[in-house]
Amino acid sequence: MSSSLTGAGLVAGVVGAPVRHSLSPIIHNAWIAAAGLDAVYVPFSPSEAGFAALVTGFRGGAIRGLNVTLPFKEEALALADTPSAAAQAAGAANLLLFETDGGIIADNTDGAGLLAAFASQAPGFDPTAAPVVILGAGGAARGAAAAFLAAGAPEVRILNRTVARAETIALSLGGRVAALGLDAAEQAFAGAGAVINATSAGLTGQGALEVPIAATPASCVVMDMVYKPLQTPFLAQAEAEGRRTVDGLAMLIGQAVPSFTAFFGVRPPAGVDVRALALKTLGLNERI
Repeated sequence: MSSSLTGAGLVAGVVGAPVRHSLSPIIHNAWIAAAGLDAVYVPFSPSEAGFAALVTGFRGGAIRGLNVTLPFKEEALALADTPSAAAQAAGAANLLLFETDGGIIADNTDGAGLLAAFASQAPGFDPTAAPVVILGAGGAARGAAAAFLAAGAPEVRILNRTVARAETIALSLGGRVAALGLDAAEQAFAGAGAVINATSAGLTGQGALEVPIAATPASCVVMDMVYKPLQTPFLAQAEAEGRRTVDGLAMLIGQAVPSFTAFFGVRPPAGVDVRALALKTLGLNERI
């Protein structure tokens, strides 16, 4: 069933710079059409200096809400009136909701998307069973660390070339977070239940991330937040070592589910293969 849009329709969207390659409109509009909603989901791409003006202009509910992507996630949190605990822990917001009274609610569904990706592609994974290792010390790494701490991980080990940046995250999140340099990867991987690449290494043209995956236990699950390419060199290395893997597209879809519910008041309809639609848009095949 296709959706129809009227003057009473709900509008939501995604904002980033750039945003033209975002898969979010493909995903959300497929769900909207399947549900027959009076709604539409559109992209917005202000200049980096124009983000605050865009958000201010939507106060009062001109649109229902926005997903926020790079480079605006931290600024989105700062502009909100009511941040959720998840957004505060992550230090960033990927979801803004505009209330009719002028208020702005900020949330972060990236953590939920991360855990949903593990549940989808690594069934039986228990985040409470063993330490989790996160590679990188940017916003994505902090959000992942916060999500695993909230899920009950006994320890999160953050590895980064610049240890001071990892230490900043560790200090902000508390005593169950350790900061280490990449040269300590073999030590950090020992006993790990999961290893997550939250760096840009693996993106097309960004080169590979060289770490000793073989030092992880055979039961370890390895994830890369990158989804183009779908199978990064990091994931290929993990699979060669016999480790289960989780890809970034599963996380993107996972974070979209609670966002859609927040925008439109219903869960995405079952039976819509948005992963297949996303892969077709990217010109990619499913990983074997």
